[in-house]
Amino acid sequence: MTGSGARPVVMGVLNVTPDSFSDGGVYAREDAAIARGRELVGLGAEVVDVGGESTRPGAMPVTSSDEQARVLPVIRALAEAGVAVSVDTLHAATAAAAVDAGARYINDVSGGLHDPGMLGVAAEASRNRAVRFIIGHWRGVPDPGHERSDYADVVGEVVAALSQRAEAAVAAGVDAAHIVLDPGLGFDKTGAQGWQLLAGLAELRALGYPVLIGASRKRMLGEALAEEPSTSPTERDLATSVVSALAAEAGAWGVRVHDVRGTSQALAVQAAWSSARRGDAQQSGYRQSGAHRIASPERVSAESADRITLTGLEVFAHHGVFEFERAQGQRFVIDAEVTVDLAPAAAGDALARTVHYGELAEAIADAVGRDPVDLIETVAERVAAVALGFAGVRSARITVHKPDAPIELPFADVAVTVVRAARNQAAS
Repeated sequence: MTGSGARPVVMGVLNVTPDSFSDGGVYAREDAAIARGRELVGLGAEVVDVGGESTRPGAMPVTSSDEQARVLPVIRALAEAGVAVSVDTLHAATAAAAVDAGARYINDVSGGLHDPGMLGVAAEASRNRAVRFIIGHWRGVPDPGHERSDYADVVGEVVAALSQRAEAAVAAGVDAAHIVLDPGLGFDKTGAQGWQLLAGLAELRALGYPVLIGASRKRMLGEALAEEPSTSPTERDLATSVVSALAAEAGAWGVRVHDVRGTSQALAVQAAWSSARRGDAQQSGYRQSGAHRIASPERVSAESADRITLTGLEVFAHHGVFEFERAQGQRFVIDAEVTVDLAPAAAGDALARTVHYGELAEAIADAVGRDPVDLIETVAERVAAVALGFAGVRSARITVHKPDAPIELPFADVAVTVVRAARNQAAS
């Protein structure tokens, strides 16, 4: 396994249901749920995933209206406090209302199969508000008897099914840059099949979409631990943290967990280890670069054409002319394209010879998040300077979107784009 280098997004689970398998309705009260959401952020969650209907085996279905009564006040309060919120729902009406209340993610474990209206809601939210759509794989509400777990090749079949769901979402109008895939561990999959999916994560990532892993407290962990039937799901938190670290090493975009503190600690250790390994590789690359330098007539044209593109990077920041923008903050979405000669990296399969896009994303997020300014033009210049600071970057094209700008008329987006070259390139 080779780690991506970027810390996965930690999505903290917040169940506002009376019958959750993992917390038994502890946060069913609105005030308790809001307090827990804030606590999850303090413990290290970047996103709080709010759910109002249990999908555990045997759970009673919930109407969309009842679900909304549970989740909307919590989502609204957390969003107003600047928390990035996801709504965990099967219902299109709930998803639409949650987005209106401030949710930035729609997490549908059915991938839009349960409610035919979900893809339309996700498409509108994606276009107008840069909301991400998390597409889960399932064959229905989890069946404890595993009568629907009859896979000949669980990895290949899940990858194919998620590919089809992503294609359907794009066809419905969802921006492909805002799609995340979830293999749906525990949803009509045995424990053994769940581990096969985790081991085959590279095949799912090869589809080109970010991947979310949700193994937290699930039965497959209990089976691996050979625990007693009466053991509480909370006893699986350590195992969850281990899975989170392994998922990070395998390149997962995010992990959905109940125990945010434990997973954050595990990811910190994984990141330190991965960073040290990259540093060793970089030093080795420096020592060998003189002996393996590529020189070919095609290199000049390749240098001008090669590029790395990062789109849809969401950052919550406090920029704006108006005082309320500075006080409340809002989303900014960044697209970055950098030109760089990729031939040396490809020739040696060497990460140290290219721009690490995970580190680029982190640097951009840090630049956008600090020091409030009035104009997104200023933010774009700041991001361009950061991108040009990476070794080998010859030019940068940066677009800063402000989808929630205080414009009274209906609009989809407002953005500015700057194109800047490194000084040595400008001189030449």
